[in-house]
Amino acid sequence: MTDNFIFGRRPVCDHCQPPFVDRRGVLIRYASGLVTLACITLVTMGQFAWAQKASAKTVRDYTSNVDPFIGVDWGGNTFVGAAIPYGLVKVGPDMESFDGRRSGFGYSSSGVILGFSQLHLSGAQGKYGNILVAPATGPLNLDDIKTPRINEVNQVGYYAADLTRYHVKVELTSSRRVGFHRYTFPASQQSHLTINVAHALGLGTTWQAQKFLGAEVHVISDHEIQGVARFSGGWNRGGEYRVYYYVVLDTPARAVRTWTGTILSDAGDAVVGDKTPADTPITTPIGATFNFSTKANQVIQAKVGISFISAEQAKQNVEHEIPAWNFAAVHAASKALWNTELAKLNLSGETDSQRRQLYTAMYHIMLMPTDRTGENPDWKSSEPYYDDYYCIWDTFRTSSPLLTLISPDRQRDIIRSLIDIYRHTGYMPDARSGNDNGRTQGGSNANVVIADAYVKGLKGIDYPTAFDAMIHDAEVPPANPQKEGRGGLRDYNEKGYITLADERSGSRTAEYSYDDFAISEVACGLGKPKEAALYASRAHNFEHLWDKNMTVEGFNGFMRPRNPDGSWAAPYLVVRGTWPDFFYEGDIWTYSIYAPQDMRRLIAMTGGNEAFVRRLDWTFLHDHFDVTNEPGFLLPVLYNYAGRPDRTADIVHMILEKDFTDSRGGIPGNDDSGAMSSWLIFSTLGISPVAGQDVYLISTPSIPEASLSLGNGKKLRIVAKNLDPNGLNRYVQSATINGVDLPYAWFRHSQIKDGATLVLTMGPAPSNWGKATPPPSMSDAGFSTCADLQPHNDATK
Repeated sequence: MTDNFIFGRRPVCDHCQPPFVDRRGVLIRYASGLVTLACITLVTMGQFAWAQKASAKTVRDYTSNVDPFIGVDWGGNTFVGAAIPYGLVKVGPDMESFDGRRSGFGYSSSGVILGFSQLHLSGAQGKYGNILVAPATGPLNLDDIKTPRINEVNQVGYYAADLTRYHVKVELTSSRRVGFHRYTFPASQQSHLTINVAHALGLGTTWQAQKFLGAEVHVISDHEIQGVARFSGGWNRGGEYRVYYYVVLDTPARAVRTWTGTILSDAGDAVVGDKTPADTPITTPIGATFNFSTKANQVIQAKVGISFISAEQAKQNVEHEIPAWNFAAVHAASKALWNTELAKLNLSGETDSQRRQLYTAMYHIMLMPTDRTGENPDWKSSEPYYDDYYCIWDTFRTSSPLLTLISPDRQRDIIRSLIDIYRHTGYMPDARSGNDNGRTQGGSNANVVIADAYVKGLKGIDYPTAFDAMIHDAEVPPANPQKEGRGGLRDYNEKGYITLADERSGSRTAEYSYDDFAISEVACGLGKPKEAALYASRAHNFEHLWDKNMTVEGFNGFMRPRNPDGSWAAPYLVVRGTWPDFFYEGDIWTYSIYAPQDMRRLIAMTGGNEAFVRRLDWTFLHDHFDVTNEPGFLLPVLYNYAGRPDRTADIVHMILEKDFTDSRGGIPGNDDSGAMSSWLIFSTLGISPVAGQDVYLISTPSIPEASLSLGNGKKLRIVAKNLDPNGLNRYVQSATINGVDLPYAWFRHSQIKDGATLVLTMGPAPSNWGKATPPPSMSDAGFSTCADLQPHNDATK
């Protein structure tokens, strides 16, 4: 069967319908729509079971609202290529600029394509780019396989471009563990499909570069090769990870040759690095080329199976996930998976730009972490296994709470994986990539992820073991604090703060204080009053770095460094610190007011509500707010704690208009595995989660009506009455939830978990709504971390 699923065109079988697939990307049946049984009979689908015949029902295509190019420029680092939700394989182009600078995350809007690798991050860089496939025509120069491109297209689950140097058209799609490549060649006596197994993004010798350690290439037949490539390092400075691969073509090659260095050979096996010491980088290229004589418009397809277990498993992944050569069916399967996820958001009255931004944001948050269940090389377990938590210190703030709402089963599995990583490595990661923990930044933020799930009643999690992991974070100093655990822990637990003897002592002290609050919540729910009291007391440790006499730009009271002897050090006034500094990814204006556990106490320390509002105003109006970094995510809604939800509305509206667009530069800074995207979704809908608590703060909606599908089949609807398209009516005048008056600028998860309708009546001027009762804080009379918590000792419930 020749299919024409190119650049969005329908397949030859134009009455066909997308397949239904399981959550790991394996086709299980076709229903009505894009590929009917009439088409299916033309291919052999192996283990795929057809549960029902086609019907006339039309499934809404949400994927047309997604633009994967949003965020690729200006540091957004968003993935370009083909992937399924949480897929192990993310196949896409690796590029360099026209002056030879290679992209750290793969893609570049300008420049040349080096080839198409199977593993990428999204919203981050410094890892992967492994098993590079590149077509070429003419005499083969191994040192110069690169090409400009035109007619580039990226849709959900599909990438295509014309490679102008070689006159080759490339198309990509994927399943969970297999990249599917389709190349249309010109007439040429010298056509090649090369496989470079030494390639990776960011190779080098610097402290966070990836290092190539060695590889093997084994020719199996005139259309198959397999082997392994070994790497270490990268941004997380991780240990060795091995990428096993199996490549199979649908067309026998005229010749298959291997190379080591720059010399092509007829040898069927090529090996480099097998006798070098472990973790010693090498620079010897290695790979293979399939050579052809092609006719005009001849299509050659390749499947690249990836495994972290073995080359044989990589082959099995191909045979299990994509047994046939139907490119359109695989693309349709990917779209079906994405439509299931994207359908969890519904909008009404939005602009075209908002629709593109929000559905693309939904797409971005589901690219990572990566579901590697069945692909764990380090231990055997019946638990789910996820990798590429890159990084929890970003995603815990908005991405985890969003998944808890719309994908609780997925979030449950992600958390179960975190707990299993603790069982086998000793720590839950703050970040993890390449099957190795690392790095840590501000805190042990997996603690907040656990608490967020616990207080919201997420079932199916072994909370007692999770609590053990949280206690381990809080009490056991790690051997390598840049890899896992809490750096500066001895000082923190003995003195109540971290001194300048350890790096990032300011941001760590602030974050650890909130992590300890999270521990106290879970301790309460599990019936551990002693531990609850201890960690609740530590939740105020941030105060030990508070210098009430420190004055900056007319405001009193800021976090300030302490020397190892406890004396005050010089104030730290750097706008954006680095890894060894007092603050990282935040400054005194951000971290000095980061205490979500007790904003009431913090506001009192700054001089009361009016002084706090003035400080926030100054922060936003004098460029002290850094929208590109997640530590500031809560700042725009902190006005709610001081009785000024109208100012929250002003600032959120300003940030959305100024910093987020539907362009290639439309994300302000790294998307960070969808952290920025999830903040965008919440903020556009007009609510903001306080991660680790069962509280949501109301800001200002930017869309007349939206809904999020909850995992129990219910929906959270948010209706904004009188909202105007210019954002002038951005102030809430009154609110109801399920028809009951809501006088507060916040609500609890229990009010929406079984479905809810939040109606916000908007107006052109601030009102008295939401001013009287602020969101809860530890300093409130009668506050208890145990409030509304029910024990979840039975992990099966």
